[in-house]
Amino acid sequence: MRIGFISTRLSGMDGVSLEVEKWAKVLQQMGHEVYFCAGELGGYAKDGTRIPTLHFAHHTIHALSQRAFGPEASKNPQALYDEIYEHADEIRKPLRKFIRSNKLNLIIVQNALTIPMNLPLGICLTGLIAELGIDTIAHHHDFFWERERYQANAIMDLLDTTFPAKLPNIRHVVINTIAQKRLKERRGIDSVYIPNVLDFDTPAPGLDDYNADLRQALGVEKGDYFILQPTRVIPRKGIETAIELLHNLDLKHPTLYISHNMIDEGKTYLNWLEREAHVMDVSIKLLHPFVDAERSQINSHKVYSLWDVYLQTDLVTYPSTYEGFGNALLECVYFKKPLVVNRYPVYNADIRPLGFDFIELDGFLNEEAVGKARSVLRDPKAYRETAEKNYAIAKENFSFGVLEKNLRELLRSF
Repeated sequence: MRIGFISTRLSGMDGVSLEVEKWAKVLQQMGHEVYFCAGELGGYAKDGTRIPTLHFAHHTIHALSQRAFGPEASKNPQALYDEIYEHADEIRKPLRKFIRSNKLNLIIVQNALTIPMNLPLGICLTGLIAELGIDTIAHHHDFFWERERYQANAIMDLLDTTFPAKLPNIRHVVINTIAQKRLKERRGIDSVYIPNVLDFDTPAPGLDDYNADLRQALGVEKGDYFILQPTRVIPRKGIETAIELLHNLDLKHPTLYISHNMIDEGKTYLNWLEREAHVMDVSIKLLHPFVDAERSQINSHKVYSLWDVYLQTDLVTYPSTYEGFGNALLECVYFKKPLVVNRYPVYNADIRPLGFDFIELDGFLNEEAVGKARSVLRDPKAYRETAEKNYAIAKENFSFGVLEKNLRELLRSF
């Protein structure tokens, strides 16, 4: 089959972009051809079709979102509706061309019918899918009702008919069972649960000439621990708990290294974290742009991949209060690194029951977790047996083979 992925952004280290790459690899291994379309393209998708107005950060799209959401949402919703539909009509032609010129048999919409970051795109896709009758998989990563910033809005009718759209030729895929249940209760839509995955059948890469100098390049002093927070800088990641952990570990130079950028939601949270860290005598270092999804060069500086960073890490912190699934958790298991994880709802529902062994928090830092973290830092060899056990569990439940089996069943359902 000829299959097209459509999203707002297919670039960088966000969860949607990373998961699309995995789906594309598995579909290609199954013999399908894949094509990409988004407002921003990079890495594996760099040769795809770029339509600037698909990006949620496009000035026109962002302006509509500002009027649609928040306490100052538009007091004239009818005018807002009209503008959303006008911009949807403008997106329709290039999207239709992408589908027809590539002779696509199936499209996979990645989160663009899920979270309303681009309102015209959701409207456009709904109409286009109905118009063309094309088989569609809507891959849902996080719904609008799961995000506080979308609760106050002026367009609830639109949200409840488009995010997601309910059409006979759309198959819905969710990444956790909580979302599966709520989608059914809220919209009467049946869905398939397909968790996020990693290629656990292929061993993790090792140290090489390129990444051997990573600690020195990123400013990790000799003898210090490299503690990684592999997330964006947004409030639901609970980074203040990671800072508190470092404060309590009695390290010589406690430093938290944060892998991802923060461009999506502003600097307010980062500014607050920096004040908290200063009070606790902990340093924060942002690794972006010298860490990205793939290796590259910026001027004369190396850009390391996220994989390079995991290889050099001593401990991973993941104190999120909410995650759609938890890519970083799987990545940590893949590289056999000790993990401090908060018991966020999806972790409790879909991951913890499988028998993983992590350093767990229950919404706050406790002395037991601090003691366990201190122990694995001082004696990493003692963690090896636990790491192998976690890897085996992940390989059985979250491997590419699991994804292929699910995709075969999903494609047969059309």
